[in-house]
Amino acid sequence: MTTALLDLVLPPRCAGCDAPGALVCPPCAAELRADPACRMPSPCPEGLPECWSAADYAGAVRRAVISYKEHGRTALARPLAGALALTAGIAVGGHPVILVPVPSTRPALRRRGHDPVARLAELAAGYLRAAGWPATVSRALTHRRRAADQAGLSSLQRAANLSSAFRVVNGRNGPLTASWDASQVVVLVDDVITTGATLAEAARALRAAGAQAPLAVTVAATRRKDRMHLGDGG
Repeated sequence: MTTALLDLVLPPRCAGCDAPGALVCPPCAAELRADPACRMPSPCPEGLPECWSAADYAGAVRRAVISYKEHGRTALARPLAGALALTAGIAVGGHPVILVPVPSTRPALRRRGHDPVARLAELAAGYLRAAGWPATVSRALTHRRRAADQAGLSSLQRAANLSSAFRVVNGRNGPLTASWDASQVVVLVDDVITTGATLAEAARALRAAGAQAPLAVTVAATRRKDRMHLGDGG
């Protein structure tokens, strides 16, 4: 909260390069939106949707994501969500879309004081609607059990840690997924993809409730020597 207030009352400094004058300076903003592409981890976890990201998780992009997610600079949600919306629009090709954010754990919510991924999904849906895409957000997923912190875990350890960790939320008339229209493309949303374990588990939970999520979109993708980079945004 203190950091968010300082962003309002003090001259801003770029979250990507610390230059004065803007929350995200033009060169860093360009870096954030420079390369929407399908970036798949290798090896791919079973059941992982096609994963698109706005940029590599490096340099100014990495610093901006960390500042937003961990250091309370919540005003960064708008430029990050803009990059997310651009990437989602390219990935879905104009079809009606349902954005499903990966849920934060309760300890993470308490520590951060906000839900970074859900906020990005809400803003991105708004940007898509403004551009003519029918877009909604559904917080259809929740945690079935507590998972350990993923930091430092290998691909196999992350997959084991998240096995059956998510479930679909029930509404008044059954699972929230029951009301989804078959014409809508379901897109999972997260901030960063590393091994793909989180998004694969989220997709599994949706399938168990009878829904398919063929796509996932993130702000950034961690660089890995063996990662497959498929296509580009152009």
